[in-house]
Amino acid sequence: MGTSADPLRALLAKSARGAVPPEELTVHLESTLAAGVELARRVGRIEAAERVLDGRFWPAAQLSGLYHDGGKLPDGCQQMLLGQVRSWGERHEVVSLGFLPALVPDEQLRGWMAAGVATHHRALTGSNGRDLRFLYDGLAPEDLAKRIGPIDDDAAAALLGWLHTTATAARLPTTLKTDTLSGPDLIDAAHRALTELLNRWDRRVAPEVGLAAVLLQGAVTVADHLSSAHGSLHTAQPFDHRFRPALEEQMAAKGRALREHQVRAAETSGHLLLRAPTGGGKTEAVLLWAARQVTELIQHSGGVPRVFFTLPYLASINAMADRFADLLGNPDLVGVAHSRAASYHLAAAIHSTDSPDGEAEQAGPCQQSEASKALARAAATRLFRESVRVGTPYQLLRAALAGPAHAGLLVDAANSVFILDELHAYDSRRLGYILATAWLWERLGGRIAVVSATLPDVLADLIKNTLVQAPTLVDTPDLGLPPRHRLQVRHHHLTDPATTHEIRARLDRGQSVLVVANNVAHALALFTELATHCRALHGDASAFLLHSRFTRQDRNRIEQNIRNRFASAAADRLPGLLIATQVVEVSLDLDLDVLFTAAAPLEALLQRFGRINRLGVREPADVIVHAPAWTRRRNQPGEYADGIYPREPVEAGWQRLLDHQQRVVSEADATGWLNTIYATGWGKRWYDEVTTHRDTFDNAFLTFRRPFADRTDLAQTFDDLFDGTEAILEQHREAYTNALAQGTTAEGRLVADQYLIPMPAWAAPLSHHEKALNVRILNADYDPDLGLLAVHGPHRHAYRTGQVV
Repeated sequence: MGTSADPLRALLAKSARGAVPPEELTVHLESTLAAGVELARRVGRIEAAERVLDGRFWPAAQLSGLYHDGGKLPDGCQQMLLGQVRSWGERHEVVSLGFLPALVPDEQLRGWMAAGVATHHRALTGSNGRDLRFLYDGLAPEDLAKRIGPIDDDAAAALLGWLHTTATAARLPTTLKTDTLSGPDLIDAAHRALTELLNRWDRRVAPEVGLAAVLLQGAVTVADHLSSAHGSLHTAQPFDHRFRPALEEQMAAKGRALREHQVRAAETSGHLLLRAPTGGGKTEAVLLWAARQVTELIQHSGGVPRVFFTLPYLASINAMADRFADLLGNPDLVGVAHSRAASYHLAAAIHSTDSPDGEAEQAGPCQQSEASKALARAAATRLFRESVRVGTPYQLLRAALAGPAHAGLLVDAANSVFILDELHAYDSRRLGYILATAWLWERLGGRIAVVSATLPDVLADLIKNTLVQAPTLVDTPDLGLPPRHRLQVRHHHLTDPATTHEIRARLDRGQSVLVVANNVAHALALFTELATHCRALHGDASAFLLHSRFTRQDRNRIEQNIRNRFASAAADRLPGLLIATQVVEVSLDLDLDVLFTAAAPLEALLQRFGRINRLGVREPADVIVHAPAWTRRRNQPGEYADGIYPREPVEAGWQRLLDHQQRVVSEADATGWLNTIYATGWGKRWYDEVTTHRDTFDNAFLTFRRPFADRTDLAQTFDDLFDGTEAILEQHREAYTNALAQGTTAEGRLVADQYLIPMPAWAAPLSHHEKALNVRILNADYDPDLGLLAVHGPHRHAYRTGQVV
């Protein structure tokens, strides 16, 4: 590139994208610095990092952000950004290192900044040919210079001066050793800095050093992403000191006041264990606790704490996000952080344009416009914008992968408030991983609450033994609530003809009936047998089937119709039938007259009970539990209830139920029952399994002894463990393809995602991957009201009793 009167104006950081013009390098760097300053104000002082960096963590992060893309000035990189060549083929972050010796006099600070600058896109080591060591280690300075190509001397000197002036104006530690810098000098300095960097991090480091390193990497990448997206962060937390008086005012208007456990939670400082029955106001209690922690953390760290509320199921996450939006009076304050967050926002965005009967219109221009809005909301959450987040623990656990893609999750978690709801839903491995990560959150200045209607003492002990600071237990053994349930047991299985006969009789009496099966096959068989009878009595819109094997658009429609008919706040009680799997257990605010359920672990049963006579305004309602059927499970030893739940805890719970049949039962009884179950040999083995998984996960992933080594090979393991896979139906291929063509690539993908059906990871061989569409395709029968039916092809699989897809 030739010399110009103003060489800086000619330097680009971003190429043009469609109608978006190219972005000047200095504009992007100044914006990244501003984002770093904003991020520091939002996160506050991170003690774990400041101890290692002698109180200079945020200056190091902000300077790294300012200097991170200086290496884009070589001619080859600029030609690529101008569209004159397809690829430059080199890494600009390596060249960026060359500015540091002339601008950062402190050797220790410079070493940390070199790590922040070099690793904002690539790992240092271990990424199978893509890491910086593989690309550049062993090169002589002249070889590096040859690969990087020509650099305009005037541009290099001008950029050096601008970087110094900008850092000085921001009151960041900088100096200017020379006001001239040639291209060869820049490459020589970059070579030395890269060599020092690779040597420094070529060995295992202390855990506290590794944690500080990935936090620095995360701060730089978040600032860079915010700058590139021209985004901003929410700089207020709505769950703060103002929340309690606002909630009390809302409740007073309804003639209510805070209950004792809610007051105790609101006055608790530090970690919390909250045990409260379904319908007892535990969500409000834990939010009052969160508001107290937010107020204290603001004073301690100077930042704006984030509040994370985690739940195990997609449907319950969306429902809780809606509930938070209602409490706060503003849905834009609440982020939804799960793998299908954009689809949730799309469903919310198009709700107002639905046709009068509640059926969504077919995808078209209107939906394309809403897709743009939904993608913006999902992107905002990914870029850490909202200060209130509802999601799965899985999204937060991905911080263990660190690296440029995930280290930002660690920074976002610092000085934050975490509410973990319904931990009983996770198996021992997932629970162990969650507990290990909770300890990391504590080390990052976070505060943790575990809340459940079913919190056995053994789980409380696990949490106490994991966290350094002892949590406060707020128990609610007796809220003075009227008894809501009468327990009955049946010694035949849920699918027995005697059960369907009894359900029909209840429908004949005009009741609303909830039936919960342990697997999709049983739910489908029961619905097929009972739906016609219900509809003949109470109309076509009176019977519903809910499980996880629907397309997203059908699942959204079904859930909305269920809420319309059976919501606890509904003005009129309507008869009908809801047959569901475990997806109904958490956070769906439903209230039906009677429950028929398969035997399951006691925690799950208690959640199912909570969907019956939810408000306790009627006489105790029947909750009827049916005898378990023991079957084998794919490639796993032992027997399982309906192929889902291990035999021992289900059998132990069944004995407790037999001891209390025909009695009116209360949630106050639940803890004692659970403690008995966990005192068995199975319970002790379960405790050991959880602690083993917790300690293994912590040692393997959360010590960060090699903080800049690549971990992307573990991403698929995380996806399989927590999210499974998805597929579209062969008959939806054309519609999916057409949807992809709408709007931008991202908008089209979002609209097309409405055709996806969730599948467990082991079911992937039942489908085939279509490379052109980047989606799995399933040759199967499907019904919008029944979901996935028989699967065809070489790995064909049909829904049959006792089998699960």
